[in-house]
Amino acid sequence: MLMVPAKTGFLMASSIRPPARPVTLVNLDPSSEVPLYRQLYEGVRQAILAGRIAPGARVPSTRLLAAELDLSRNTVTLAFEQLHAEGYLEGQPRAGTYVARTLPERLLSARRPPPAPQPKSKVRGVSTRGMVLAGTGICPSEPMTGLPRPFRPGLPAIDAFPRRLWARLALRRWRSGDLPLAYNDPAGFRPLREAVAEHVAAIRGATCGADQVIIVSGSQQGLDLAARVLLDPGDTVWLEDPGYLGTRAALLGAGARIVPVPLDHEGLSVTAGERLAPDARMACVSPSHQYPTGVTMSAGRRLGLLRWAARANSWIVEDDYDSEFRYASRPLACLQGMDTEARVVYIGTFSKTVFPGLRLGYLVVPPHVAGIFRAARAVCDRHSPTIDQAILADFIGEGHLARHVRRMRTLYQDRQSALVEAGRSLLGGLVELAPAEAGMHLVGWLPLGTDDGAVSDRLAAEGIDTLPLSRHSIGPCERAALLLGYAAFDRRAIRRGVERMAAVLERWKP
Repeated sequence: MLMVPAKTGFLMASSIRPPARPVTLVNLDPSSEVPLYRQLYEGVRQAILAGRIAPGARVPSTRLLAAELDLSRNTVTLAFEQLHAEGYLEGQPRAGTYVARTLPERLLSARRPPPAPQPKSKVRGVSTRGMVLAGTGICPSEPMTGLPRPFRPGLPAIDAFPRRLWARLALRRWRSGDLPLAYNDPAGFRPLREAVAEHVAAIRGATCGADQVIIVSGSQQGLDLAARVLLDPGDTVWLEDPGYLGTRAALLGAGARIVPVPLDHEGLSVTAGERLAPDARMACVSPSHQYPTGVTMSAGRRLGLLRWAARANSWIVEDDYDSEFRYASRPLACLQGMDTEARVVYIGTFSKTVFPGLRLGYLVVPPHVAGIFRAARAVCDRHSPTIDQAILADFIGEGHLARHVRRMRTLYQDRQSALVEAGRSLLGGLVELAPAEAGMHLVGWLPLGTDDGAVSDRLAAEGIDTLPLSRHSIGPCERAALLLGYAAFDRRAIRRGVERMAAVLERWKP
């Protein structure tokens, strides 16, 4: 233990009145692996913070302290330089070195803030648009953690995704010398845009080049971007009823006036839309596999919709969220491929074909508005993560996506069959299920007069996740129903889920 005599003045509150007795300054251990300069630095720092050396106290010179502690001057100098750099000591010309009067910890430590004033209204200062967005209902009350519960819609077979292959592609990209780490094009990583253009042309019959592709963070951002770029507040928009909640939320966020347009077995009724709002600025549709009903828009309706858009000088936003998974025939050509007037904005996503956590999707926009969409994309969040885009570009370009989709098409068809079989044997009179030609969920029709929202809530309390059809409807539903996702669950989970559902419904009285 080393002592600093009072005569050094090291612990003096001022240079006039030194302490009456020696005070222990710091313990130094020459046998420690910690260098002596570091021990001295830590000891002096702790003495300052503990108040044993007062702010403003004069510090002896490095020469004097080295002599007192029997250390080399270089050792003391190193410790003092560190203390100076961190703001614990400060020098004054011709007056020596002093302990700083304002210590770093006082600057870095945040004082406990006073209690926040309570607003008279819980929403004071929030915009009307903010309140509209908060009321759209698309934000889940609780984020999904762990394995999903049957029969949550919208989830792909994450258990069947080729994780090791993806990891190899990621590792190869990280090891390469051309990994894109700087800011990138707001429209997206060029090789991915090229791969997307080739993919949608070959699989969906789209007509486009890479310059028309805008990479976005999932289809929801695509819907939001299309609404903000193409609509002004107050513009009228046709929306399928029932329809996708995310589309409705994006339109409301853009200040659009939504006109719900009914569906029938051929999809959205163009005749009804023209009667309700002939001069609407936009129509939002999911023609290949309507969400949530699963209806496929007929060729006649598609042509009629395109003719209306040409007459009204309007836009069509085509949400093509899961059309790759068609079981009765080849995937149908998209509406964008039939468009000769450059009026269709096509939206696709990799949340269903790859995995939702990737958060990548894309827009295919007409050439004359591609630059505007690119600029708007830059405003949102500059661009999606380029590293993930690069890995996905390799996944598509090397044929892995096409093979994965083929495997999933077979798997989903089998899982749909398992749900239909279990439903027919266990849910008779409770839920009516029938096979569908495409998609990742089935509509389970409930008995007339049933409150599907109340049924969904009761099932959720028992560990079964479903969505009520009424939640997706603006007008009244003709019949109550539940949306049952099957793609993410194997046959065993599906059977157990149906058994639990049957037990709940059999004993439940509304």
